[in-house]
Amino acid sequence: MKIGTQNQAFFPENILEKFKFVKAMGFDGFEIDGKLLVNNLAEVKAAIAETGLPVITACGGYDGWIGDFIEERRLNGLKQIGDILRALADVGGKGIIVPAAWGMFTYRLPPMTSPRSTAGDRLAVSSSLKVLDQVAAETGTTVFLEPLNRYQDHMINLLADARGYIEENQLQHTKIIGDFYHMSIEEDDISAALHQHRDLLGHVHIADNHRYQPGSGSLDFARHFNQLKADGYDGYVVYECRVRAADPAKAYQDSLDYLRALR
Repeated sequence: MKIGTQNQAFFPENILEKFKFVKAMGFDGFEIDGKLLVNNLAEVKAAIAETGLPVITACGGYDGWIGDFIEERRLNGLKQIGDILRALADVGGKGIIVPAAWGMFTYRLPPMTSPRSTAGDRLAVSSSLKVLDQVAAETGTTVFLEPLNRYQDHMINLLADARGYIEENQLQHTKIIGDFYHMSIEEDDISAALHQHRDLLGHVHIADNHRYQPGSGSLDFARHFNQLKADGYDGYVVYECRVRAADPAKAYQDSLDYLRALR
């Protein structure tokens, strides 16, 4: 099991220096912003070649959700995600993380009435996934469908929800990403959900229960890592968290050292 990270505010801005910094901390890979990758492809390729640190996946960097209420934005997002997948293929990346939407609507806050029916939601998301699954097939990449918690998205909240879209649409190049933070809100048992969907689990995001660095909250990382290992998961777990500490670089390093002892 390999450990990667997304960008953090305290990482260097320069792309090569960023890669050197991430590698020096002891991470096995980097999950890059999709727009940064597409707009700086040559520079990213040079940084990979010099440091040996792989770009494993992309997250974000596009405008328009796959389940967007506004059709023009949805279509624009699909085009941008396709561009990101092609850039990922060029650098040897695995694929891109996509939720149905983020921050667009929730049933848990007013107005609590969606402008679109549940059937309309499923049609929009399914139509998008079919398009992206084909692009993934053409590029040798994977779409990682991410359930978010109920306060950030109303369409896909459980790993089982993501599985339903994959099976219903017979997607061959789409897998599930499990995010410990979202799962801590939505799933009855994180380890049980990881085990139940182990055949479609392709990627993992990690943060503690409060969204800060692993090891600073209440999640039982040892138990969940042991479940992943028992199920033969050999992919990446990737930091997607905030950092709460007077010295964020030290806190991040301490967190990584803690998890490396568990894997």
